[in-house]
Amino acid sequence: MNISNDCYVEIHYALFNEEKEVMDGSRGGEPLPYLHGRGNIIPGLEAALAGKMKGDIFTITVAPEQGYGDRDESKVSIIDAESFAGFDKIEEGLLCQLEGEDGEPQLVTITLIDEDEVTIDANHPFAGKTLNFEVEVVTVREATEAELQDGIVG
Repeated sequence: MNISNDCYVEIHYALFNEEKEVMDGSRGGEPLPYLHGRGNIIPGLEAALAGKMKGDIFTITVAPEQGYGDRDESKVSIIDAESFAGFDKIEEGLLCQLEGEDGEPQLVTITLIDEDEVTIDANHPFAGKTLNFEVEVVTVREATEAELQDGIVG
């Protein structure tokens, strides 16, 4: 069966940066499940998977605009260190969830800690980066009605 819209798919992947360092991946763990054609994974990777079959192994380079987008410097903010009073410990590089201006939870990375201020970055950590994937298709099957209705795999 070839991967097409509304297929349940599981992949193993390794994500490399331009220096060939592994930045993320599923090797050594469970494969990544998703519903094809539902925008559950980045557009460039989903497009590359279309038509593939179980057992296919391939590499793909995804430009930022087909990955996590370009960096947006307006998503970098300096906030009062008191905003982290409820945290046990904060450090540069820590990924944490804060309440955004709209009251919704927002994932941010702490990029700099000063005496009274903390610089946070709400860009995805891979925003602005060219992504190199090595992918193995592990499972391809028709999605169940429940998976299609709920958009949930498994």
